[in-house]
Amino acid sequence: MEKHLLIDNVKIPMLGLGTWPMSGKECSDTVAAAINMGYRHLDTAQNYHNETEVGEGIRKSNTARDELFIVTKVSTRNLEPGLLARAAEESLGKLKIDYIDLLLIHWPTADMILEETLDAMFRLREQGKIRHAGVSNFSPALFREALDQGPVICNQVEFSPYKKQEDNLAVAREFNVMITAYTPLANGKVSRDIRLKEIGKSYEKSAAQVTLRWLLQLGNVSVIPKASSIQHLKENLEIFDFELSREDIKKISEIRY
Repeated sequence: MEKHLLIDNVKIPMLGLGTWPMSGKECSDTVAAAINMGYRHLDTAQNYHNETEVGEGIRKSNTARDELFIVTKVSTRNLEPGLLARAAEESLGKLKIDYIDLLLIHWPTADMILEETLDAMFRLREQGKIRHAGVSNFSPALFREALDQGPVICNQVEFSPYKKQEDNLAVAREFNVMITAYTPLANGKVSRDIRLKEIGKSYEKSAAQVTLRWLLQLGNVSVIPKASSIQHLKENLEIFDFELSREDIKKISEIRY
């Protein structure tokens, strides 16, 4: 079963590791363990204050750089073009890598001049310091505005059975770009949901696995669940050996609080 999205002629792993709010040795050890288990998509941010530890985990894994898809995000205080370029250099230095696969605007702000901020990101792309530009926590209208400015490939948003993103997903499908779902397991709420547990029984899968599979089957979606235990890291990887029926996809899509 396919494990990658093809976006802008690049294969992006559908499953990634979210690293918020990990820090210190827990973060570097988890990143190394995840990569050694097969994870190739890693997500961090300046505001997580763990880019250094994520970089340490990458180096511990002894995995070739070009096998990894590394994402980080620029904080709201660094959206002015000159500050953004400097912030990207800082992230490269902390991660100890030569380029960032995907750099995101972490949050939009009222005083942000979107065109100028994105132009600064596109210049970094031309310089080879980032491979792709994207946004995070953008409304569908603002996501569309960003896409109209140039090669933006992603909007990373909170997306779970309890926080749907139909309108953002419609924009992503229209432009054939990607929604990355953060907090897809709703901070553990998914695992306690009787409805999701019941669906999982027929597939011999957990409620969490069913939820991640549902998100991927929507199309144009990648997922970055945070996991720090080996058990959860392994469980999250085991979502590519089954497929939900249309009926079960519909059931999950209709879940409300």
